[in-house]
Amino acid sequence: MDRMAAQDATMFWLSTRSHNDLFLLYAFADLGRPARELRALVRDRAAGVPDLRVRVREVPGDLAYPALAPCDFSDEQFVEHPAPGDWAGLRAAVGGLLGTGVDATVSPWRVHVFRGVTGAPMCRTPGEPTTVAVLQISHALVDGRRAAEVARQLFAAATESGTAAATAPGAQPPPRPVPGSRRDRAAAVLGALLLPVSIARTIRRGLRANRARAELAAATAAGEIPPPGPGFAPVAVNDPAAPPVGAHAVEMLVFDSADLRVPGHTVTVVVLTAVSVALPEYLAAAGSPVTALGAQVPMALPGGGKGNARNNYRNLSIDLFLDEPALRARADRIAAALRARAERARHPLMAAQDRVTAVTPALFLRRDADSWPLDLVPDSIAGNTVVSSVDRGPADLDFGGPVRFTAGFPAIGSVMRLTHGVHGLGPTVTVSLHTDPGVLTDLDGYAAALRAAVAEVVAALC
Repeated sequence: MDRMAAQDATMFWLSTRSHNDLFLLYAFADLGRPARELRALVRDRAAGVPDLRVRVREVPGDLAYPALAPCDFSDEQFVEHPAPGDWAGLRAAVGGLLGTGVDATVSPWRVHVFRGVTGAPMCRTPGEPTTVAVLQISHALVDGRRAAEVARQLFAAATESGTAAATAPGAQPPPRPVPGSRRDRAAAVLGALLLPVSIARTIRRGLRANRARAELAAATAAGEIPPPGPGFAPVAVNDPAAPPVGAHAVEMLVFDSADLRVPGHTVTVVVLTAVSVALPEYLAAAGSPVTALGAQVPMALPGGGKGNARNNYRNLSIDLFLDEPALRARADRIAAALRARAERARHPLMAAQDRVTAVTPALFLRRDADSWPLDLVPDSIAGNTVVSSVDRGPADLDFGGPVRFTAGFPAIGSVMRLTHGVHGLGPTVTVSLHTDPGVLTDLDGYAAALRAAVAEVVAALC
């Protein structure tokens, strides 16, 4: 039975305070395949995906990290929703999903299915119906990149032999069944006995981490390592006076990927630059002008950057350089900031704190997760919004019909009331918006401004 890494356990514990599930949306042509066949497809595919055959099992008293225990598919994990009608109805239905969370100790994922959606983007003919499938999965099991790999296995097109594509190379089978309560009690006893050892290891690695921080500061001062990203003052989409998030709204801007390709810059830079145009414009029109903005950009770490952790990324703090009026120069500065923050994030000295966390006793880390002030908006934040970008691979998926596009919705909370997902699939790129409609009251207006800003940025960079 596999013990969870500290980062993954923290994601699980935080989910008990604030929903942090990942939601991956895939739109398929609806060819009328019966729902019972789609349910059987999900059941059969899930049986071959190790990450979909486990659940979280806690240890009494948090004296050891939770474990991943075997978990079979249940019918409740395939949820067929009432037909939402048109695309606006689908958007509203997805917004309702984003305020929910799975119980990772029972079944850490589910697939939501909406049939017969009309007016969806990328339809081949007017009135063509679309099936929308949303994979909801616990963040304790996957990060954005790993979630995309799981979804690819779940929705893989059938091979010539009639079976789904093979499980991803290197995937491990789920742990073998073990007696639950007996194993958990043994883990708790062992954790209690080893607590002094764990504390000693944490102290030793903490001392090494302090030395690493001093070396990092010296190397930064000498110009050998790029400096950390700046902090940013909260703006209207980080309003500390706003009530807790009570509703969720989404929009999806689907582009032909060729329309976002510009010489010398990635799609992520194009979208960041477009956000730097559209968000200040929207805020100014709403009576809350800004002079500076930043974005928090998750960056996947290469290989096993955080050991055996399933959540293997760092958040980069990126200035959007509103003081630079020329869009080409602004995009160049954003790209340079991304490279610099990524170089620092990948530096070996940055891993020192990860090694401390990895040996911190579960009891202490759980206490920290329970006490973090999730509702507090600090005076300086890593970004005013999130821009999370993942390439989800070729458009060779099928779920009762061929895939059209994909989307994703980074979580919102008290600090971040507006987030952006940038997800590529084959010839499409979708820029997804997720917001608290009590704070960003005109999502359609912001979406229109962002679409126009994308066109403006691409024209300036081509």
